[in-house]
Amino acid sequence: MSDAQGPARRLRVLHVDDDAMNLRVVQEILEAFGHSAVMAASGDEALEHLSREAFDVVLMDIHMPGMTGVEAVRRLRASAGPGRDTPVIAVTADVLSRRPQEYVALGFNDFVAKPILVSGLMASVTRAAAARATPLSRAS
Repeated sequence: MSDAQGPARRLRVLHVDDDAMNLRVVQEILEAFGHSAVMAASGDEALEHLSREAFDVVLMDIHMPGMTGVEAVRRLRASAGPGRDTPVIAVTADVLSRRPQEYVALGFNDFVAKPILVSGLMASVTRAAAARATPLSRAS
């Protein structure tokens, strides 16, 4: 059961961002709510983690050098790996180029705008974790 503070269980979150300060701030937020955070600085690094480790939720920056967050999610969803159905939340400061529902159409489960508001981040993480706890019915 969850309350206004978030889910009752400790979540394992993969946070992907090429900015070290963003990684640190989000890690501190997640840990303040009792969750653990694993950091990745690129889409490639995120896919490597997801191919060998289980996470409850992924926070994925959209604009990163090399592989974008959109490309990383496309590859994740197309993979046969155990993490392919992990909820992924798009995180970006670019709120004008796509609407939140467009991120869902690209394979994300939710959207959080930067600068990150703690309440918005934790609400999104809670929704994603709750959705993960229930059987997914995915249209293929």
